[in-house]
Amino acid sequence: QVQLVESGGGLVQAGGSLRLSCGASEPTFSRYVMGWFRQAPGKEREFVAFIRWSSGSTDYGDSVKGRFTISRDNAKNLVTLQMNNLQTDDTGVYYCAAASRFSRLRDGSGYDYWGQGTQVTVSS
Repeated sequence: QVQLVESGGGLVQAGGSLRLSCGASEPTFSRYVMGWFRQAPGKEREFVAFIRWSSGSTDYGDSVKGRFTISRDNAKNLVTLQMNNLQTDDTGVYYCAAASRFSRLRDGSGYDYWGQGTQVTVSS
């Protein structure tokens, strides 16, 4: 069982930035695709980004493309999500997830493990 822990959430004004991080009990993410999802109250879970650990290849949801950047740190075994120019619609609980297969990566069914989430609140 892979234990994922997110950190870095908080309250920020629109136009500001936050950096989320995700670490794991596993010594390495090399076997996985690491993803970020978010969910606002009363809304569907939304794909944010993923990164294929071995290659560094990334993908982003349309609503965050150009503003968010997912990256990996092999030495620290962390995946990060740099969020810039945050908007009120970005508010939600952000979840880190790990997938052992390269399929269904833009919805939650493609992932094997999930963190508890970290709250991001963007105020106007």
